Amino acid sequence: MPRRRRPQKRIILPDPKYKDVVVAKFINSLMYGGKRSVAEKIFYDALEFVEKKLKKDPLEVFKKAMENVAPILEVKSRRVGGATYQVPVEVRSNRRQALAIRWLIRYARLRSERTMAEKLANEFMMAFKGEGASVKKREDTHKMAEANKAFAHFRW
Repeated sequence: MPRRRRPQKRIILPDPKYKDVVVAKFINSLMYGGKRSVAEKIFYDALEFVEKKLKKDPLEVFKKAMENVAPILEVKSRRVGGATYQVPVEVRSNRRQALAIRWLIRYARLRSERTMAEKLANEFMMAFKGEGASVKKREDTHKMAEANKAFAHFRW
């Protein structure tokens, strides 16, 4: 925790194509070594691939996939009298978004398709349908929170 004051939130400019801040955050998370143009190309190619496959608005598919991956509950460790409890807590909206982005990218990178754009597109389509590794991660997080509901009174 900072001693004096909370640091200011940085303002993220919307992406050039869709004029959307969430897309810009996703591209920033996807980026390696400051190569934004490469990350943008991968993301936009993935959305084109989704549009070809599903014949739907790719931005809507992306938004729905993000919604299906974002967790509502998670567990946080809390020490009480020498014992550590996994206490279920609700996830704030900005953290929900950050976790959804992180999980989509992580599980897209672990896929076995040829290009990153294909991997990302397939992860979007799976998440859109409510399937796939990133949605499973969300379900596991919810199960963990549900299993530790008995410790909810340790919430702070």
